[in-house]
Amino acid sequence: MKGRDIIVHGLQSLDSIIGSNCINIAQVFSKENRVLYVNYPIDRLTSYRAGSNPLVKKRREVLAGKQPDLVQVTDNMWNLNPRTVLESISKVHNRPLFSFLNKINNKRYAKQINKAILELGFKDYIIFNDSDFYRGLHFKELLKPSIAIYYTRDNMRETIFFKKNGAYYEDQLMKKSDLIVSNSMYLNDIAKKNNPNAVYVGQGCDVSLYDRELIKDIPEDIANIKSPVIGYIGALKSSRLSIDILEHIALSEPSWNVVLVGPEDEVFEKSNLHNIKNVHFLGSKNEKELPKYLNAFDVALNPQVLNELTIGNYPRKIDEYLAMGKPVVATLTETMKAFKDFTYLAHDKEEYVKLISLALEEDNEQKSMARITYAQTHTWENNVNEIYNAIRNTIK
Repeated sequence: MKGRDIIVHGLQSLDSIIGSNCINIAQVFSKENRVLYVNYPIDRLTSYRAGSNPLVKKRREVLAGKQPDLVQVTDNMWNLNPRTVLESISKVHNRPLFSFLNKINNKRYAKQINKAILELGFKDYIIFNDSDFYRGLHFKELLKPSIAIYYTRDNMRETIFFKKNGAYYEDQLMKKSDLIVSNSMYLNDIAKKNNPNAVYVGQGCDVSLYDRELIKDIPEDIANIKSPVIGYIGALKSSRLSIDILEHIALSEPSWNVVLVGPEDEVFEKSNLHNIKNVHFLGSKNEKELPKYLNAFDVALNPQVLNELTIGNYPRKIDEYLAMGKPVVATLTETMKAFKDFTYLAHDKEEYVKLISLALEEDNEQKSMARITYAQTHTWENNVNEIYNAIRNTIK
């Protein structure tokens, strides 16, 4: 698909320090299309509680006219910081009142986007909404796009923030969208209940850093940990990861060293894992250093807790693990079934121990290369091509 105008907005701003599927997808869109990436506006409460947050400070400077609201970031991409403040309504429990205030917010937000559309001369544009089912609920009517696409890539309706109203408003937005695209079959099934034009498009990943040929050294804090190293890389959040599985692995096989790389939440910090000799917490690392740690693993883990938050999500770390050729043992979920030929999928903590043993025993260069080849098919370009195919089928 070439030569289209696309407006991208969602739950992540372009200048966020956290990566996002939406940003990666927008960057690929912009290779052959004009893209307006819209950062969500700050709300009244955030504005007052800004503190030293540099992103909020920047938004306030835009509001005051000290910085431009529309900035060109590449030849084909512009970034908009809307000059408006939304009402803080997340704690409004009365649904009619929430709906009333949310529509006011939508109108304020859309007014700023319409100004940018006129300034850029966008025509016959597509809207790509990344999971923003509150602020973008009425954009189809207010912005009048040629195609309104809703992108679901995490089960946001089950998060604490969206638990009260999320499912109700996401269902509404799905029903009115022209197309829904999702990165997991589980989320696609939810989408299909609301809209028959729901398409699974898979997931993209930038695995360029995760190339074992680029690794020249081993970090000091893992170099002296004896093999076999059974490791995990990522945020250690008790809402998503099973402390029980990790503890069972470590206690069942004292000769294995369980290495955890990433920041801990309070539950992890207070857990018994810190009292087990063969469990090693290495803390947060620079993203560019992570492949070096992964290279030192003998087996990579993703011991997810099975709950409504995790059951449908696509764990990008699996592609990163496989791109380095590592054997992977993970919790069996609907999404992980797509990886069944290249990973070991466990039902419970006892099976984790058995499958780690099997992974260590079976690992060889042929299996490693097959994992690498598979991971390299999950590029952002391939992901966006699936989205383009879904758009073409919608236009027919």
